[in-house]
Amino acid sequence: MSQGKNQHVVPHPDGWAVKGAGNSKATKVTDTQAEATQRAQQIARNQQSDTKIHGRDGKIRAGNNYGNDPHPPTDKK
Repeated sequence: MSQGKNQHVVPHPDGWAVKGAGNSKATKVTDTQAEATQRAQQIARNQQSDTKIHGRDGKIRAGNNYGNDPHPPTDKK
């Protein structure tokens, strides 16, 4: 399976939006950032891609990888 587009959670005039990387239109608009993050995670898991969670200032503040990480962590907690 090929890797899909990274999913970005970004501020939107109507709340928060989930956008695929490079897309001009939002995939989903929600009232809260938590709802948008949950939807972005579902899409990213399905597409084996990443999430990028942006703050109100537009800067990426968090993210996660749901794909085939070429550089997985080496610690064995």
